[in-house]
Amino acid sequence: MDYQQIKTRLAPCGIHCGKCFAFIDGDIKKHSHGLKESLGNFDMYAQRFAELLNEPLFEKYPVFKEVLTYLSAEECKGCREESCNLFKDCKVRSCHLDKKVDFCFQCPEFPCNNTGFDQHLYNRSVDINMRMRAIGVEKYYDEIKDEPRYK
Repeated sequence: MDYQQIKTRLAPCGIHCGKCFAFIDGDIKKHSHGLKESLGNFDMYAQRFAELLNEPLFEKYPVFKEVLTYLSAEECKGCREESCNLFKDCKVRSCHLDKKVDFCFQCPEFPCNNTGFDQHLYNRSVDINMRMRAIGVEKYYDEIKDEPRYK
C-alpha cells in the first residue's frame, strides 16, 4: 500500500482508522455484516437452542444481534474526512491541517499536549508517532496492518 492509501487508513495521530469498528471499509464492519447475513433469522432458533441444549447463553442472542447490527451499519470514513464520532474533543484533525503535516511526528512541536485525548490515547498516539518517525510510515503500516486495533 502506498503512502496516499495509507493516509486513508491512519489518522493524523497515527491511530488505525481502518481497524476501527465504525470504519466504512473496515474488517469489523465487513465481518459483522457477513455474520449477520450468515445468521439470517437466527432469533427463533436461539430460543429453541436455549431450551434444547439447556444453554441459557442463547437467551442473550437479542443483545448480541443488536450489537452486531450496530457494528455492521457504521459508516465512518475516518478522521481525515472529519467524520469520526468517537473522539469529539480531538484537536489533531484541525491541527494537522493548520500545520500542513500528514502525521503528528512531522510537526516541529511534536509531542505536544494539544490533542484533546485522554491519557491512554495520548500515550498510544505518541508511541505510534515515534515508531513512524523511526522507521517510516509505510514500514510502520506494514508492521501493524494485520494487528487488531483493540489490544
